[in-house]
Amino acid sequence: MLVINPEECIDCNLCVPECPVDAIYSEDDLPEDQHLFLALNERLSQQWPVLNTVKPPPKDAGDWENVRDKLEHLQE
Repeated sequence: MLVINPEECIDCNLCVPECPVDAIYSEDDLPEDQHLFLALNERLSQQWPVLNTVKPPPKDAGDWENVRDKLEHLQE
């Protein structure tokens, strides 16, 4: 999981096509069942380091693509 700092985001939408699981939405287009992620994203973006280089996805990324309810597995 990656997070985007809402204070630093310039709404350029370049990250949207890069997301392999279509998990990035503009706030206006955010599905109702995803609204809980707004606060989580903001909080985690203050704690987690900023990525400023392209990195390969984790080796187990494919294992998580179709897992529902991933939030219960999040370890902050």
